[in-house]
Amino acid sequence: YYNGIYHEFYQYNPNGSVWGNIVWGHSVSTDLINWIPLEAAIERDTPSDINGCWTGSATILPGNRLVIIYTGADPEKRQVQNIVVPKNLSDPYLREWTKAGNNPVIQPVGPGLNSGQFRDPTTGWIGPDGLWRIAVGAELNGDSAALLYKSKDFLNWTRVDHPLYSSNSSSMWECPDFFAVLPGNSGGLDLSAAIPNAAKHVLKMSLDSCDKYMIGVYDLKSDTFIPDTVLDDRRLWSRIDYGNFYASKSFFDSKKGRRIIWGWTNETDSSSDDVAKGWAGIHAIPRTIWLDSHGKQLLQWPVEEVESLRGNEINHQGLELKKGGLFEIKGADSFQG
Repeated sequence: YYNGIYHEFYQYNPNGSVWGNIVWGHSVSTDLINWIPLEAAIERDTPSDINGCWTGSATILPGNRLVIIYTGADPEKRQVQNIVVPKNLSDPYLREWTKAGNNPVIQPVGPGLNSGQFRDPTTGWIGPDGLWRIAVGAELNGDSAALLYKSKDFLNWTRVDHPLYSSNSSSMWECPDFFAVLPGNSGGLDLSAAIPNAAKHVLKMSLDSCDKYMIGVYDLKSDTFIPDTVLDDRRLWSRIDYGNFYASKSFFDSKKGRRIIWGWTNETDSSSDDVAKGWAGIHAIPRTIWLDSHGKQLLQWPVEEVESLRGNEINHQGLELKKGGLFEIKGADSFQG
């Protein structure tokens, strides 16, 4: 959410409804319900992203400066991290973006790091030392990790000698997300603002075709995430959704003081069906997400704006449907059923 506009960025193939030629699609809205599709925000037109513009995150810096850090695939198909900034801040829709001259700002260097499994940087946050931090999903020595990087200016980054968190239960986490929540409070928290002492932290990751998460604390002294419960079997990790929901991303909505999470639903249609209909995959309804009063489980509910889609109430009482029976409900469209 930036200057009164919600922005949604997503992986997009401008040449068809099959995977490939990945750029960043861009749509805008004022209410999270009605969206205007715009031109692609980030094209694969430089050496550091010539083989695809993959997942990333936006961060609002001091002075209301907006920056996006995203993964690109270079000519050797190494995964590297790049920066773009809005070209024209007077354009409320932010249609055009300028790539940093020193891209890639982060490269997959260091012992044990797999250059083909190094992607999806998080939104940045500021630590007590005044430095920015981001986490990047990676394979490190065969284990899954959220690698930690620090920067003074969001352009020049240094890898911390330890990950934010890692696990030997899998080899790679996609789309990591890291945010703060307050038990029993449905309001959201900005990770770079003052965090109440009672707050907990959430580390979310995408793996095994679903989104999972851990609840714990962020130890400022060690710069690490410490889960409340460590489970070696990743099948037992908590899930964001037990349905078809993947690669989710949350953000702090400063307009209404809430945290919103949004995910991708990969339809079960075949590739030929996708080509015929002209699209592949849908975005799930945006949800408000918060922590239960016991501090054990994330709760979520469709954003309140969804209620604007409701029509007039239709009430029928005293009806009994027999097996195989039908009853026509008049006055409602099929999508309201």
